[in-house]
Amino acid sequence: MAIFYGGIFLAGYLIGSISFAVLVAKTQGIDILHEGSGSPGATNVKRVLGNVCGNLVFCLDFLKGFLPVFIAKTHFQFHPSSINITCAVLLIGLAIGHSFSIFLKFCGGKSVAVIIGGLTVLMPSALILGLILWYFIFTITRFVSLASLGLALALPLNAYLLAYPNEIICLAFFLMIIIFFRHIPNIHRLLNGVENRFVGRK
Repeated sequence: MAIFYGGIFLAGYLIGSISFAVLVAKTQGIDILHEGSGSPGATNVKRVLGNVCGNLVFCLDFLKGFLPVFIAKTHFQFHPSSINITCAVLLIGLAIGHSFSIFLKFCGGKSVAVIIGGLTVLMPSALILGLILWYFIFTITRFVSLASLGLALALPLNAYLLAYPNEIICLAFFLMIIIFFRHIPNIHRLLNGVENRFVGRK
């Protein structure tokens, strides 16, 4: 089984490493790695290129998380706990690939959209509660980073309170760690009062 899970992780990592932010920005003649915050993610694309490109990147990143996990959950005919573990390993691979892409010299985005996509399949109820918190924090503060950190904190707590299987609770906790790790520079800026509030372009 170790070889199987290793293969699942590797497949997820390679798929996750595909950067739609870079690809979409290139169609507009922009190297997103050298514009705005330099982050190859939907938020930076939206800041630099506007809502259409930013929303497209978010949707593609969402699907990058959603489709592989959905296919795995619906086509792998194992015991439910094994399906959950398989999907968890796959989503971890997708998130790590997005954040540390082999195609971008191990740079990448924050993985929030990819994680949302995967968790739409695995823990929709807990995710919805987390997204409500995300919206509330963002509406009040206009900090995407702070809203994403709130979402990350809510994921394992919501999964526990809604009695999801232990594998899914552990997955949510691990994904929280990934999101927090990728937001370390944002946390420093928030604490120092220099984090940029989101002001999108049309």
